[in-house]
Amino acid sequence: MVIGKTIKEIIILLGIAVALAMVVNALSPKGIPLVGQWDIAKGVITAGPGGAAEGKPAEIASVARAREIFDTGTVLFVDARSQDNYENGHIPAAVSLPVGRFDERIESFLKRYPSEQPIVTYCSGRTCEESHSLARFLSEAGYTDVRIFIDGFAGWQAEGNPIE
Repeated sequence: MVIGKTIKEIIILLGIAVALAMVVNALSPKGIPLVGQWDIAKGVITAGPGGAAEGKPAEIASVARAREIFDTGTVLFVDARSQDNYENGHIPAAVSLPVGRFDERIESFLKRYPSEQPIVTYCSGRTCEESHSLARFLSEAGYTDVRIFIDGFAGWQAEGNPIE
């Protein structure tokens, strides 16, 4: 009987621990997503349901399409990666705006580029969410035409496109 009671107590404690862990995970800004898009062939790995929601920046899902946009010469490519990564190589004429330094650099960026400026953000590729975060921040700052190049610098370089 003592073993049965002990097992029951272990199961109850385990249940409480799992429930508390789920609550902490849900409340944490760095929590592990329980649902989301996990297949990089379908796009960037993201927490939450997949698909473009209204008001969210559109994704550019191919390197070829990003190159077409780049070739127009009218769209500003913005690198969301760290300054070191940017200096080690980036899409030609891209501007560095590391997502981790957004708050300290946005004023200068706003002065330099009007809110109507078409922008494409990018980072390291489909496993990187920095470009999504930067696109959201830029949209919240008033930019009206922001898109995300999901294959990022790695995809751009892998296809033999020019780099600086």
